[in-house]
Amino acid sequence: MADKRTGRNDGLRRRRTGAAPAGEQILVVGLGRFGGAVAAELVELDFEVLGIDPDEARVQQYSDVLTHVVQADATSDEVLRQLGVEDYRYAVVGIGSDIEASVLTTAALADCGVATIWAKAVTKAHGRILERVGAHHVVFPEHDMGHRVAHLVGGGILDWFEVDEDFALVETMVPKEMEGQSLGELGLRSRYGVTVVCIKPPGQRFTHATPETVLDQGAVLVVAGPTMKAEDFAHLS
Repeated sequence: MADKRTGRNDGLRRRRTGAAPAGEQILVVGLGRFGGAVAAELVELDFEVLGIDPDEARVQQYSDVLTHVVQADATSDEVLRQLGVEDYRYAVVGIGSDIEASVLTTAALADCGVATIWAKAVTKAHGRILERVGAHHVVFPEHDMGHRVAHLVGGGILDWFEVDEDFALVETMVPKEMEGQSLGELGLRSRYGVTVVCIKPPGQRFTHATPETVLDQGAVLVVAGPTMKAEDFAHLS
């Protein structure tokens, strides 16, 4: 079948669905639970997505979701070049269970000159290998989600996101003892080592916090600071 984008006849199974959305072209390899979810969300965000998976059933599953879907073996740089991946600046390798395929695919993408490669890893050793063969960003979905859920289960925290090692954003309710007071009066940075980034008054949307912002009962805060200090503050609520 001829490739409509490059004009090549590569013999690979390709399904194209509808007009391409505006935005950057992104390649997603591996359409399992992780890769498929990433690819579908990228389309929702108006990116043009080419999905690649060797499994025909997955290709069919995403044929009406993604911009382009290809059934192919992405561990081969020759196959990737036939698909024109040199035109893509960003790629996500969502392969997790088959570590060999994950590593070979990442290496092949790097050899093809893809500028930014995100890759899923299942272990730290797997992650180190991915970095060595060309991955620019390595993610550990299961580990990261387990870590996040543990923090949420701890109580007082509505949401939690670690920005960097030992620095987090924490979403929490206004502590009862602080209700009716302004941020300027409370001096949270000096007392607790955290900064209120934004606030969501009851029934309203999030807005920037200022020293004049009064903490109403039932308001939601997003605070930033060293992880332990941010969590300790959340436990006050």
